[in-house]
Amino acid sequence: MNVHPTLKSTLKALLYLSPALMIIGVFNIYPIIKSFAMSFYSDYDYFNDVVYERGLDNFIYIMKDADFWLAMKNTFIFVIGVVPLSIIISLGIALLLNTNIYLRGFFRTIFFIPFVTSVVAVSIVWRWVFHTDYGLLNYFLGFFGVDPISWLTDPAWAMPSLIILSVWKGLGYNIIIFLAGLQNINKQYYLAAKVDGATAFYRFIHITIPLLSPTTFFISIVSIINSFKVFDEVFALFDRRPGPVNSALTVVYYIFDKFYVEWEFGIASAAAYVLFIVIFLFTLIQLYIGKRNVHY
Repeated sequence: MNVHPTLKSTLKALLYLSPALMIIGVFNIYPIIKSFAMSFYSDYDYFNDVVYERGLDNFIYIMKDADFWLAMKNTFIFVIGVVPLSIIISLGIALLLNTNIYLRGFFRTIFFIPFVTSVVAVSIVWRWVFHTDYGLLNYFLGFFGVDPISWLTDPAWAMPSLIILSVWKGLGYNIIIFLAGLQNINKQYYLAAKVDGATAFYRFIHITIPLLSPTTFFISIVSIINSFKVFDEVFALFDRRPGPVNSALTVVYYIFDKFYVEWEFGIASAAAYVLFIVIFLFTLIQLYIGKRNVHY
């Protein structure tokens, strides 16, 4: 372990890494660089790969585009709706699964299955659940005297439908991470608190929450990044449309529409980098908050 690297050992390591580095370079690094360059193409012949003019026209366009701001607004609503709910619900389930309940391993598997299931398959099932006339959700709501809700065809309910689906699908991953964090907390803290007469609620607030803060911090960052990039659920749940009257239009769907439907590659690239800046800023804010509130 203390051997210093030599030129020969370095070249040998690069030789072993070269296949992976080539794949990463071709399919990850090059598209990132190319899309950044394309975002400044004001006049471009895409078929012959000739750039006639460069500038900020694409960024100016999206700043004036009402659809882009609608997509940004919907994305923020989605993030605000999904992230807190997902963290709270998954933490509650993880706390239950961390106890000695019957069939604990079975329930852990059941909760994780949606996370590894295809988004298309999940969305097909949820389209049936959300069906206005024959949906399971409206059937159960009928027992409480609630009239059938047009979950997927009413603009007012399209975003709540998307949030419900996304929270349900992402629970499994968060639960597993929370379980790992809970099991790493030393039981001696709880025993000492019990000796001092601390109630279960007090132990949760003053032991579990602080010692689980690194796990919560990690899940919050991952959840926010993934929520800003939501696309598959929108595409599958609303049958390749961004919801009724663009009520579920997100930034990534806006990018997809500009790139694959309208062939506005420069505008799509500019929107992608605006989204990158937004996610980057939110991540920096979380890191700043985490330094002050996370207890390691």
